[in-house]
Amino acid sequence: MESDPDTAEVGQKVTEYEKFLNDRLKVDLQKTLDSRDEIYAKMSEYLQLKTNIERMQEVDFPKGELRTKVDLGCNFYVQAKVPDVSKIFVAVGFGFYVEFTHGEALKFIDKKIEHLTEHAERLTKDSGRIKAHIRLVIEGLKELQGLQDGPEEQAFRDIWG
Repeated sequence: MESDPDTAEVGQKVTEYEKFLNDRLKVDLQKTLDSRDEIYAKMSEYLQLKTNIERMQEVDFPKGELRTKVDLGCNFYVQAKVPDVSKIFVAVGFGFYVEFTHGEALKFIDKKIEHLTEHAERLTKDSGRIKAHIRLVIEGLKELQGLQDGPEEQAFRDIWG
């Protein structure tokens, strides 16, 4: 039978582990997953831009101009006329835009997607490590509290017996 000082010490350790689990590990996991989702959103935008550029290359525009509608926000559209469709401005990061030809833009987009894919893979690995740490802390908590995983089930059950 455990004495009161040991029980109090175990209770304090359990509280510390739970605090670490909730205040650090779960928050880190959420931040990592949110960052990865932002990366995937950027990749989606670049892939959409790539598709649009490829479509623009396929179409022969009369007089070299394009008429379109532009969303100003909140689904408020205005008509726009692009006088020269041979070049395009692409957001390269940090609020900067660069004027590219279609071929240059496609090369940039391919490199950017490759970079974003590597970053997303790193974040996925990081989230896997954090999940492993969470599992380790949960197992430690179970051990401290003397809990079992539950009734062990047989690998198979003989239905004829």
